[in-house]
Amino acid sequence: MSENFDNKDMIQKADDGFKPNISPAVIRRLPRYYRYLRELITHGRMRISSGELAKMMDVTASQIRQDLNCFGGFGQHGYGYNVNYLFAKISEILGVGAGFRAIIMGAGDLGRALVHLSMFEKRGVDIVGMFDSGEGLVGKSVAGVRVYDIDELEKFCAENVVDIAVLTLPKEQIKPVADRLVSCGIKGLWNYMGVELEYPDSDVAIENVHLGDSLMILNYEICRRLEKSDEEEQ
Repeated sequence: MSENFDNKDMIQKADDGFKPNISPAVIRRLPRYYRYLRELITHGRMRISSGELAKMMDVTASQIRQDLNCFGGFGQHGYGYNVNYLFAKISEILGVGAGFRAIIMGAGDLGRALVHLSMFEKRGVDIVGMFDSGEGLVGKSVAGVRVYDIDELEKFCAENVVDIAVLTLPKEQIKPVADRLVSCGIKGLWNYMGVELEYPDSDVAIENVHLGDSLMILNYEICRRLEKSDEEEQ
């Protein structure tokens, strides 16, 4: 079959509108699809079947179809998926290129490391400011981003569109600063400091990142492999 096609004819359209009942596990798999599809595009792939994608990602083809069907489905039986179209739709679902604007709370080692990453730009998030309470960096720029005094937070948010706040402050400062951010109308908090934040009475979205948990899972996997190796040697 030819690689040339009309999306209207070959691609089943995704349903429009917000779907509130999709499993968080499905949502957390979408970035993996995003990464693998982006890699396929860089290699010039135009089309892929669920079976081929499943082998690449080490999941089942059924899982892929079930996940994508949560959003209406994007493939055609006997044809597979248009890689560029599927990548574009998953990008849309994940808000890539939605024009979100972010601030980084904390200009310490972690905050400065994050602001240098191309991760934000590649996913369409514009970092518009950093905030810190120390005198060393306030008024200066890090990777082209100005560092403001944290006392200016409310004024800045009132004068600028800010959607996301990245929290890299010391743990004892996280909750008080998060309360201020929620009061400012921030739409999302990306919390790197291992403190569980919850605002059940607010519409703010929260992603609590636990780097220590990830490290312990890695430790577990190493221990498991070492145990298996010892058992095989006995």
